[in-house]
Amino acid sequence: MSTTNFQQLANFIWSVADLLRGPYRPPQYERVMLPLTVLRRFDAVLALSKEAVLAKHETLKGKDAAVIDRMLNELAKDEKGRPLGFHNHSALDFQKLKGDPDNIGRHLADYINGFSENIRKIFERFEFEKEIEKLEEANRLYQVVSQFAEIDLHPRTVDNITMGLVFEDLIRRFNESANETAGDHFTPREVIRLMVNLLLESDTQVLTQKGVIVTICDPACGTGGMLAEAQNWIRDHNDEATVKVFGQDYNPRSFAVAASDLLIKGHKDSRVEFGNTLTEDPFTNLRFDYLLANPPFGVDWKAEKKIIDRWPDFRGYKGKLPRINDGALLFLLFMMSKFQDHKPGDRNKPGSRAAVVFNGSPLFTGGAGSGESEIRRWIIERDQLETIVALPEQMFYNTGIGTFVWIVTNRKAKHRKGKIQLIDARERWSPMKRSLGDKRRYLDQDAIDAITREHGAMAEAATSRMFDNADFGYRRVTIERPLRLRFEITPEAKDRFLHACPELLDAVQAVQDNLGTEPWTDWNQVWTTVQAVFKRLPHDIEGWAFGAKGTAQKKIFRDCFTKVDPEAAPVVSKWHTSLVVDDKALFPQSIAAVGVDKAALNALLGLYTEGRGKHIEYEPDSALRDTENVPLNEDVVSFFLREVQPYVADAWIDRATRDERDGGIGKVGYEINFNRVFFQYQPPRQLKVIDTELAEVEQRIMGLLREVTQ
Repeated sequence: MSTTNFQQLANFIWSVADLLRGPYRPPQYERVMLPLTVLRRFDAVLALSKEAVLAKHETLKGKDAAVIDRMLNELAKDEKGRPLGFHNHSALDFQKLKGDPDNIGRHLADYINGFSENIRKIFERFEFEKEIEKLEEANRLYQVVSQFAEIDLHPRTVDNITMGLVFEDLIRRFNESANETAGDHFTPREVIRLMVNLLLESDTQVLTQKGVIVTICDPACGTGGMLAEAQNWIRDHNDEATVKVFGQDYNPRSFAVAASDLLIKGHKDSRVEFGNTLTEDPFTNLRFDYLLANPPFGVDWKAEKKIIDRWPDFRGYKGKLPRINDGALLFLLFMMSKFQDHKPGDRNKPGSRAAVVFNGSPLFTGGAGSGESEIRRWIIERDQLETIVALPEQMFYNTGIGTFVWIVTNRKAKHRKGKIQLIDARERWSPMKRSLGDKRRYLDQDAIDAITREHGAMAEAATSRMFDNADFGYRRVTIERPLRLRFEITPEAKDRFLHACPELLDAVQAVQDNLGTEPWTDWNQVWTTVQAVFKRLPHDIEGWAFGAKGTAQKKIFRDCFTKVDPEAAPVVSKWHTSLVVDDKALFPQSIAAVGVDKAALNALLGLYTEGRGKHIEYEPDSALRDTENVPLNEDVVSFFLREVQPYVADAWIDRATRDERDGGIGKVGYEINFNRVFFQYQPPRQLKVIDTELAEVEQRIMGLLREVTQ
């Protein structure tokens, strides 16, 4: 059968699903149809060497099951005499199943149990025994099996490539018919095509070479759509290329479909494994040329945290991890751990490329120092983020939110070094004639080609922008302002204090005698007087107020008798005898370049010179504390002098908050804000135009009312 005529076969298999109407709803048809398609293909493929396998099996009875499996897997061969890697030693086949209607259920189960272990594991994940029982109860099993027995899937009629296309088409149809859950394991095909283009187009020259061997991995492969599309791209460009694909998925049925697809296509050197990508690595010693994935959006990883917390790092990444309720970036870290080493000019270290689709959260969620920000920083500062493409909304089956394709690589082209490309494709959608769940839009081929060309050209345009890596970084600097307190002894304040410290009645009265009941706007002067008064009191009172409990009692005293007053003098926290060392590590850019001397710099850090050898540090007011995000490519001092000091003259930069990695002031963070990058200001319409439109609306309303009342 020609690969261009596979649609006729797919249509016929699809039509058999009508027999399931009643016991099954349309979204459930795939539970029966996909396993039976797999069985019928295996039955046809194994027919060539069936007699030899049965004869050999008779001689191996009593031997270890693993030995039997290995020997019979080698004996079962395809039409070219190559070992298939699986077998069936049951005397049954589809024609014999069709010949005994009364025992069809038991015989079908026995037939499946006659397969080699690798096939039995796949059917365990299909949970097909339940479907056999359900079909028997509904008297549909014989009808369905009989229909499949009439389908000719023999390799002489349907080669592996065509069979792969048929199976892919069925997977797509069943997933789209089950659109309420399809997004959990099925990515729209046009999105996959775009991802594959972005991933592979730049390597066309290498991938079209004769005899090239390519390895591809999808660690969240679902039913294997991304792996299949990547294979198709390479096959279309180079039919002599050897493509080895690897995948993993945690959904049993999706894993079974993907694993079956590989066997149907004859990929003996490829593997799909069942397991949790975040905690299990079935490809420990493998690295891959290309990786692509659509991990679950906003996946909770609470269950995996106990295991991951015991590891010294996460797949080679030693920084903070993302929030427990969104582990999307963990999948990307896993993919990057599978990159091959890269060394320019070294064939044995070719490097790798990855494409992954995320929602918007991994772009900007989490402030400086958070797990998400630290992962973005780790990727960008290693110069491994190449491109991000913003896709239209309403592209996926189970969500209408915006999504983004990331291209990450450890072998950027020379002209991309130090650069990140953003492409805005949010308006390049076409409407669907019929919605599928939340999917109402799609990318046509023209849109995919246009995005691919923009990616390759790296040209500045309305929908494509190039940035330096540092453009997405910033320092989150804490800005402090001094606490200003007004002191006043009022009856209410005195009552509050004595309620907490009744033993200090005489002390409070002594303070009142010295300071009176008028408000004071300089707490520093007040506290000096209070200390002097307390020292003149009996020793036990003095020790109580200024000994071990002194700090706590000072706070109670101040809280009761003071209120914040913007007009009051700043509260002194400490006195210093020397200035902070003028260390350029505090500010990565040169201090001299912005014309700030040492004394002025220390003032910006909250240390103010008061006479020779005396330097004051004020107590910050937590209520006035603020933060500023200073771009990494801008000097913190320049930013402060321009954006802060002109508006709040008494502010200073908190020098205690440092970045753990470079020691500079503030914490370094990274975020990518598409809306800010591609925002286009639209001036408001003139009031005259709005008034005219309102008048027209009022006239229409009045006209309608007259029609009703007349």
